[in-house]
Amino acid sequence: MNNSENIRQIALYGKGGIGKSTISSNLTAALSGMGIKPAQIGCDPKADSVNTLMDGKFIDTISDITREYGNSEEAIQKAIYKGFNDIVCMESGGPIPGQGCAGRGVLVALDLIRQYKIFEQHNINLVVYDVLGDIVCGGFAQPIRHGFAEEVYIVTSGEYMALYAANNIAFSIKQFAEQGLKVRLGGIIGNLRNTPNEKEIIENFAEKLKLPVIQMIPRSDCVQKAELQGKTVIEAFPDSEQAGVYFDLAHKILNNKDKFIPEPLSKQEIAVIARRVEDSTRQSIPL
Repeated sequence: MNNSENIRQIALYGKGGIGKSTISSNLTAALSGMGIKPAQIGCDPKADSVNTLMDGKFIDTISDITREYGNSEEAIQKAIYKGFNDIVCMESGGPIPGQGCAGRGVLVALDLIRQYKIFEQHNINLVVYDVLGDIVCGGFAQPIRHGFAEEVYIVTSGEYMALYAANNIAFSIKQFAEQGLKVRLGGIIGNLRNTPNEKEIIENFAEKLKLPVIQMIPRSDCVQKAELQGKTVIEAFPDSEQAGVYFDLAHKILNNKDKFIPEPLSKQEIAVIARRVEDSTRQSIPL
């Protein structure tokens, strides 16, 4: 059984709909083929983080299980699933819509995982938390606020709202670090949407935050084709260029020893980037 101190725990944050679940699932799928025993924990009430690791199926969430069976270890075992390559998959879930705080649901789920030493039982050595990006709501900061994940990667595109959310996340990480928490940023993951000058915009944004860009992930039809099969790119198209990108990301994260306290931008600086995005878009439209 692994000791909890030997389990590396990372979290992916970013704007809702930015592609965190796709990246998380392909990351854990890649890691599972590299001698790593990973787990993926979806921390979003939508509970769709691990679908492509589970052949497109929705799994019962920890919140669902505890509402029906209580908080016993026997009950929690019902929320543990094995996906592609025996990856341990769990979803925190959330409250019945309109009847509670989703962030609180995430914390309860993670506390139960810790209480019953679920990762240790399954000899997990790396955990990926896929977290809803609205960190402005303190509830979704629980994985880092309570010491579950001290290594965070921000997923963003070059679009203004994605950058705005990424900057808010960076601001929160800096605050937590100043409060004495050990959480640090490992870097930026660019999930490209093929907008004009997108790589340069992301690189400029990361430089201003004093963060490295860990990986640029190109847009690819392989992703949609794989997800239509309920699979990751790693499983459906293991020899594709896109699979190679995800394996490259997995290698970079595994070997990343550098952690950073970011320098978030002001609203004015974000506005300057927004104008550049808008100007780039206008220039790309033929008259």
